[in-house]
Amino acid sequence: MKHCDNPDRPEYALTRTALRASGRADILLFLLVSTIASTAGLQAWQTLINNFAVEAAHLGADQIGFVQSIREVPGFLSMLVVYVLLVFSEQRAASLAVLLLGLGLCLTGYFPSFWGLTLTTLVMSTGFHYYEPLNQSLTLQHFNTFEAPVVLSRIRAVGALANIAVGVVIYFLADAMGYTGMFAATGAVVAAVGVWGLFKKPCETNVPPQKKKMYLRRKYWLYYLLTFLEGSRRQIFIVFAVYLLVKKFDYSIQSITILFVINNAINYFLNPMIGRAINHFGERQLLSIEYGGMILVFLTYAYTDSHITAGIMYVLDFLIFNFSVGVRTYYQKIAAPEDVASGMAMGFTINHIAAVVVPVLGGVLWMVDYKIPFFIGVGLGVVSLAFTQLIRTPEKAPA
Repeated sequence: MKHCDNPDRPEYALTRTALRASGRADILLFLLVSTIASTAGLQAWQTLINNFAVEAAHLGADQIGFVQSIREVPGFLSMLVVYVLLVFSEQRAASLAVLLLGLGLCLTGYFPSFWGLTLTTLVMSTGFHYYEPLNQSLTLQHFNTFEAPVVLSRIRAVGALANIAVGVVIYFLADAMGYTGMFAATGAVVAAVGVWGLFKKPCETNVPPQKKKMYLRRKYWLYYLLTFLEGSRRQIFIVFAVYLLVKKFDYSIQSITILFVINNAINYFLNPMIGRAINHFGERQLLSIEYGGMILVFLTYAYTDSHITAGIMYVLDFLIFNFSVGVRTYYQKIAAPEDVASGMAMGFTINHIAAVVVPVLGGVLWMVDYKIPFFIGVGLGVVSLAFTQLIRTPEKAPA
């Protein structure tokens, strides 16, 4: 095997030969395949659920809102995944989560009622929200501080490609298969990946044993705060940005779909660059760009009367949100190795606190003036930008 001067460099360490030599090729394959299944499954659910709820289950707006709130509950409780690790290894637990996501998705079309949709949504969402912290934890444990940004970005890029593929498949096959068939087919594929992972031998790469309990540590306070602010900003984007495009600018479903495809196509090519940028410039610089851009985007949302400008801001908003991977790589650099699993689970829970509060509060304030939620977004951007300047990480080894 050919060696370079510095085998710690990600350009070397993430080559196929080096990954096999270090025993990490299997864990990277596991993470890529499982993440494709998880991302594609959630995308299929999000694409189909609103039309299914209205046309097949005949739900009202209040019932749909309740179902969407139920979807966020497992995210809020994702810290409990640490206790699952008392019984299963992280890799097994991740596969079980993917299997659960697939089962929930597969069953959705067979229960076109309010309580049926509530139950299947809870099952599907539990699988997704328990897989995500495990996915992040496994990545940060098996790849060092140079490699992790590249791996995380590569996984997000593949996820964006999977989202595009799901959209294309549903666009062409939905009429022929119907809701029940589409839910069942996509859910079966996702569940099959979960079964594949369960029968796959756990990867052994000498990672430190993880602490299997939940706790908050004062030394990680900045990570917790930035995670909460990211979750709040994400909810304003998810709930109110698209609603603005539809409500104020009369975007059709076709127009929203085009923006969605543009976003994921850009992300496929951009995300690998973000990983390399973190290694080159550091988390503080990348997150500063994100929060500075966030202030510009939300101010524009509040004041623009141009549907073209609003659409451009939506794409920019989606683009800069990818920089948030820097919050997780920052935690990796400051955390004790044995704290990674619990830290990812706790961070995921903190991130979802906002999912419970922001949509309800923002919806009430929207009724007063639609600009208010975006002004809150500007405030979040200013606070995030200020606290980002406090980021300090250990000095990098020479590249």
